[in-house]
Amino acid sequence: VQLQASGGGLVQAGGSLRLSCAASGRALRSHGMGWFRQAPGEEREYVAGINWSGTITYYADSVKGRFTMSRDNAKNMVYLQMNSLKPEDTALYYCAAAPYYSGVDVRKYEYWGQGTQVTVSS
Repeated sequence: VQLQASGGGLVQAGGSLRLSCAASGRALRSHGMGWFRQAPGEEREYVAGINWSGTITYYADSVKGRFTMSRDNAKNMVYLQMNSLKPEDTALYYCAAAPYYSGVDVRKYEYWGQGTQVTVSS
């Protein structure tokens, strides 16, 4: 399975971005999906997760109410809509897939995308 994250960029504080994650190689209908981010000098941080069917989502407290995660299994796509962006959201964002899991434990994720950079200016 290959995951390809895209949609990052430079945006002013208060702006929005939509990240996409395309999966290829096999369908991920049995996999939970997660978005993580990593700022320079920081550990990788869980941002959001979604279960295999797209009916349950989880969010880190730091992004709750601003970010929305969704998925389209027919297209093998996962999305992260990011609104009201803050400078502290600046990081490299990764999508990841885990069998029937979409929680915070980074070790349970089997597949990782290459990351897409999000930079929020103040």
